[in-house]
Amino acid sequence: MHQEFPERFRVPCDGSFRVADATTALPEDDHDDPKHRRRLKKRLAKANDRLYDLQRVLYADNRYALLLVFQAMDAAGKDSTIRKVMSGVNPAGCQVFSFKQPSTLELDHDFLWRTSARMPERGRIGIFNRSYYEEVLVVRVHPEYLQGQRIPGKTGGEDFWQARFRSIRDQELHLATNGTVILKFWLNVSREEQKNRFLERLDNPEKNWKFSAADVNERQHWPAYMACYEEMLNETSRPHAPWYAIPADNKPAMRVFVAETIIETLESLDISYPRPPAEEFEHFEEYRARLEAEE
Repeated sequence: MHQEFPERFRVPCDGSFRVADATTALPEDDHDDPKHRRRLKKRLAKANDRLYDLQRVLYADNRYALLLVFQAMDAAGKDSTIRKVMSGVNPAGCQVFSFKQPSTLELDHDFLWRTSARMPERGRIGIFNRSYYEEVLVVRVHPEYLQGQRIPGKTGGEDFWQARFRSIRDQELHLATNGTVILKFWLNVSREEQKNRFLERLDNPEKNWKFSAADVNERQHWPAYMACYEEMLNETSRPHAPWYAIPADNKPAMRVFVAETIIETLESLDISYPRPPAEEFEHFEEYRARLEAEE
């Protein structure tokens, strides 16, 4: 395991994180270097194998759940990262949920309701592609969305957003106290790289379906989004629910960073394959003999 993980990209819990200081690409990232890409591919394959083993132990141990939260600007690579990192995991032990525009039913509940109903069970990995954090990101950039939530009292002021941060922190502390291990990844893509990926979606017929005019319109709000991300990361990165600001301009490198951070976290847990009760284990040789004696 590479010693830079997970601390290298971990957002501090003291409120000192600055988006302007967070890198979107490492100096050694060379998109056009075949050797570098091959090294990253091998690292990811190794990580996939290790993650497969750890997920089996997590499932058998059945005491912890793992919640992975992915937030990012459009075209940062959330979908492909989830697909590539989790490619070797048993689907029976993993659940992926994408949260987009809330439904009428979801708007009739508090803002944490729709994600609370989809938290992973013990022994399983739950993945949120976007999450309750949309409620302090896109809703904050577009406060008119609050009108559809029909919240009594004054909305949209600083006290309102601080209350939402407090609700999120309280829920994550409750989950962590009860055995849910939380890892949150902000895939930090640069504005220039996002533009290149949007252009690729326009030029490549196989990616045309990914393009949305709304994504281009949201680029006009980039500074507002970065300000919201900065406050969100500072307000909600905690030891029991840390944020990781992952450089996202190089997708192969980003996937390795995410995979190795997950592995490091799982390896730190006291999980193991459970042993049978002693009174049952005493009869294993008897069971073996009976099975071997069958015709």
